Amino acid sequence: MNRARFIAAARLEFLAEVIYYSEVEAGLGARYSAAVEEAAARAVAFPQSGSPFRSNTRRVLVKGFPFSLIYRPEPEGIVIFAVAHHARRPYYWQSRVRAR
Repeated sequence: MNRARFIAAARLEFLAEVIYYSEVEAGLGARYSAAVEEAAARAVAFPQSGSPFRSNTRRVLVKGFPFSLIYRPEPEGIVIFAVAHHARRPYYWQSRVRAR
């Protein structure tokens, strides 16, 4: 069964943004969450379709928000290393990939 698996640090950054967007505007956190889930589903369905990126990973955009999922295809699905903002701390997540 193919699935998306977030490493712990990626899950925490995802949840932090859900909280942030929920505080900005009612319903925005839910829209962000749905957009991330949709991006993850696209990556699971078509794991090679994400743009090749650093450290042997791939990147898929989160529609409607300035984020990308940084992931690597694996036999049982994908592993998500980061929910990375497009303008904050570029490549901060690379140590997460090296640790695996």
